[in-house]
Amino acid sequence: MNLNNSNYTFDKNTDIKFLKSVGPKRAQALYQNDIYIISDLLKHYPRRYLDRTNIKKISDLTVNEKAVVVAKVISMSVKRTKKGQFFQLTLSDTKQTIQGLWFHGVSWIMEKFNEGDIVALYGKIEFYQGFRIIHPEFDILDADDDPINTSRIVPLYSSNNVLKKAGFDTRGIRRLLIQVFKKNKKILLEFFNPSILKAEGLIDLNKSFYLIHNPIDQYSIDTALYRLKFNEHFFLQLLKALNKKKIESYKGKVYKEIGQYAIEIYKSLDFNLTESQIKSLRDIRSDLKLKKPMNRLIQGDVGCGKTIVAVITAAIVAGDNSQIAIMAPTEILAEQHYNSFVKHFKNYDISCELLISNINQKEKNDIYNNLENGKINIIVGTHALIQKKVKFKDLGLAIIDEQHRFGVDQRKGLLDKGNNPNVLSMTATPIPRTLAFTIHGDMDISWIDEMPQNRKPIKTELIYEENINTVYEHMKKEMDKGHYCYVVYPLIEESDKMDLKDAKSGFESLQKIFSNYRLGFMHGKLLKDEKNILMNKFINGEIQCLISTTVIEVGIDHKMATIMVIENSERFGLTQLHQLRGRVGRSTLQSYCYLIQRKNTFNSNQRLKIMEQTIDGFVISDEDLKLRGPGDFFGTRQHGYLNSGLINFSQDREIINRARNLAFKIIDEDPKLKLEKNKLIKSEFMINYKDMLEFINIG
Repeated sequence: MNLNNSNYTFDKNTDIKFLKSVGPKRAQALYQNDIYIISDLLKHYPRRYLDRTNIKKISDLTVNEKAVVVAKVISMSVKRTKKGQFFQLTLSDTKQTIQGLWFHGVSWIMEKFNEGDIVALYGKIEFYQGFRIIHPEFDILDADDDPINTSRIVPLYSSNNVLKKAGFDTRGIRRLLIQVFKKNKKILLEFFNPSILKAEGLIDLNKSFYLIHNPIDQYSIDTALYRLKFNEHFFLQLLKALNKKKIESYKGKVYKEIGQYAIEIYKSLDFNLTESQIKSLRDIRSDLKLKKPMNRLIQGDVGCGKTIVAVITAAIVAGDNSQIAIMAPTEILAEQHYNSFVKHFKNYDISCELLISNINQKEKNDIYNNLENGKINIIVGTHALIQKKVKFKDLGLAIIDEQHRFGVDQRKGLLDKGNNPNVLSMTATPIPRTLAFTIHGDMDISWIDEMPQNRKPIKTELIYEENINTVYEHMKKEMDKGHYCYVVYPLIEESDKMDLKDAKSGFESLQKIFSNYRLGFMHGKLLKDEKNILMNKFINGEIQCLISTTVIEVGIDHKMATIMVIENSERFGLTQLHQLRGRVGRSTLQSYCYLIQRKNTFNSNQRLKIMEQTIDGFVISDEDLKLRGPGDFFGTRQHGYLNSGLINFSQDREIINRARNLAFKIIDEDPKLKLEKNKLIKSEFMINYKDMLEFINIG
């Protein structure tokens, strides 16, 4: 390949090593960062832009405005106070100075700068003995002012030590992109036809990539972002639409009658179902009457009563002699489900068994045999249910609890045990309704958005470190009444990098404070059997207060637990805090959640105040999504498409709806994408989502 040939144009699949000045050796740094070919480079999007047309001189700054300042580092130091230490960076633009102050992550931040660096600071301007910005965002810029770096909007790219050592900092990445666009501005093939582009208000694909890396103004950034975000949402929704269409083509077993088991269990309940529980059961009942298999997600807050909906659904299927499998992410949760199902089915001729790791081999072999010959009607277990040895005579219903905790292949492994079984998935991680269709767009969704009757709202209070003794006194009073408490810590051992009070040292200090009470300590390093023994002691009353790491986030249901204390609560996401809070308040007893804050910052205060103000998981999840972004919120392992850095669910709702409507419309009209107008869409889809196609019928 002759790179010096002026007629040579790059292709989107050209290996990155063939770019001028890269070569095989420097290319290794790019390969290590998943940049292999030209199209990968194009998708290495800017993380931010520096608008050099709108940079302010320090002398022109105004207090309380948000501004961008570019200046040179003239000094830096660590200052110490009674409350701790902070890092002070002093910069000058030759006429005046400004300070950047950091109160957290001091050891990390001080290594970022050197005297003489040219730095762009972003943030709210304050004035105290001179201008300053508290915890500013920052970028270290190039010292020289060449043409690609002046009087324009400059894209700034993420880099790391590997890239920087090879010369691929922001400037190096920009030079590569300039080279690519200079050679070929039509690198990519437009897959949307002109009518779609016009109807959806989308710019040309190549233009969007050019503008995202070479913006003229804010409008050009916005239009490019809209197109690129639309692409990502569209292809995800296309996958969901194809999946939904495929599921609808399957033939499943029809359950015309509710059956005596379901009727009698419903009548035997000593409480009334909520309207949303009844609505969910009606949805399920309608699904089971159809010839296609059910693929429904029950989404509800912690403690809303999803399990009884699953029990009644299982009763309908068991009434027609089909088998039911319930798969839970942990052994503790599996045992709780098993106990719940046994309680409701004990008076009927229904066999219910538990398959987890700590039962002996003879019992396991008996379960394998009895499942295969149909003697077991209901089996509850963990991922042990997907072993090759597990075979069913007639699996009619798969119930998957906390379904987001299982990988796609694990869910597929369970469904492959039957002939198109009905699927009922459940999750206690509420997702805002408009966004649930994005993640679970191929599933039918029912919401349980009410709590059982007579439940008292959990009282939540933010407690600062100096007031912790009031919490301890309240805990003693509750335990004296025969109630139980949790204390949760974020870490198991001390960390030099993060000043957190760890669970082990916390347990030791609490033993002294609660010397007259029975305490237990559970953490992630315990063996499964040790956790189960400890958990049973807590549930049976041998332990009054359980000190734990976040291993209790899902799976513990103790009706008499009334206090949840969360240490270093500022370190948890809102959704995780809400999940932990849901471990109490599971009866008619008044329950309490104390959020202990040991690092008092404005941002953490804002977040934790949300927990004080609402117990609605859907509201909390929406706020969490705004604060943390989709990668942290959903976890990128199961939703890899979120990793581009473009997606922002709180801001993208209009795009999501339009992309979803277009994708489902196309698949409704052309289920196999055979029409000429859809061929390029199919081609692009196959390139990006080929690996997902084998799992296409998994919710």
